[in-house]
Amino acid sequence: MILAFPGQGAQKVGMGRDLAEASPAAREMFERIDVALDLPLSRLMWEGPEEELTLTHNAQPAILAHSVAMLAALGEGVSSAVAALGHSLGEYSAYVAAGALAPEDAAVLVRRRGELMLEAGRQRPGAMAAVLGLATSQVQAACAEATGPNEVAVAANLNAPDQTVVSGDPAAVERAGASCKARGAKRVVPLKVSGAFHSPLMAPAAEGLAEVLTTVSFEDPRIPVFANATGLPVRSAEVARELLVEQLTAPVRWVACVEAAAELGGDASFLEIGPGTVLSGLIRRIAPGSATAAAGTAADLEGFNASTRS
Repeated sequence: MILAFPGQGAQKVGMGRDLAEASPAAREMFERIDVALDLPLSRLMWEGPEEELTLTHNAQPAILAHSVAMLAALGEGVSSAVAALGHSLGEYSAYVAAGALAPEDAAVLVRRRGELMLEAGRQRPGAMAAVLGLATSQVQAACAEATGPNEVAVAANLNAPDQTVVSGDPAAVERAGASCKARGAKRVVPLKVSGAFHSPLMAPAAEGLAEVLTTVSFEDPRIPVFANATGLPVRSAEVARELLVEQLTAPVRWVACVEAAAELGGDASFLEIGPGTVLSGLIRRIAPGSATAAAGTAADLEGFNASTRS
């Protein structure tokens, strides 16, 4: 079993509430993270308002809290996991699953990460757009054409062979999108974001994150965690810290992460832990022979427990 954890965009009002009602372990985890952050995050998750929940510095810890609460509820049911991976901020949840980070420390880190990313976006406003139905290599070529001396566009999220997110300065992203359409893209969809994530525009945030990462305890992961920045397995705390900093300005190499993880033990099965099922869909497209399942709700938890008992 390989554990997969979602990133920003999976948040919604009400997330995790049924899980807290069904599982004492999950409820305790939500409470621990509220205390660690010194704010009623769980109340914001369950009651909103939506516009506040979707702010980067709230959405990131909310998604992590949901993921690690489900992880706590699953307990021994996921003890046989052989690897973990996560999309963008989901990589922090993966390190929690691997025993490298305490849940509370991870929540504090992603809260600060979100604040730093928000501030970097205010300093140099950016844009992002999802390109659908075009090979990543073509998107990368369009970005290279759109980049000039003072404006940059990069392929930031390599989500599937034909789904790539472009990030950078607004004018360059617009030029890259037009070029992608000319190259045959089915759709180019602007994203509602507060900055150009996973692009050079996040350099100030990366500097701040590097400092914050030195303040928390980081252990060597018990199972390999596939890093977004490289697509390779990480087995040491030192490398994990370095790559989490690099992740802010590097592409999310999700295709490479999934392909490498799927090679573990032959017939790989992935369990997506946390809100939504977006990653399961991407995994099936990247590694068609892999089985996928999701665990994000109380009903999912009940189904998982029933399957392990049978």
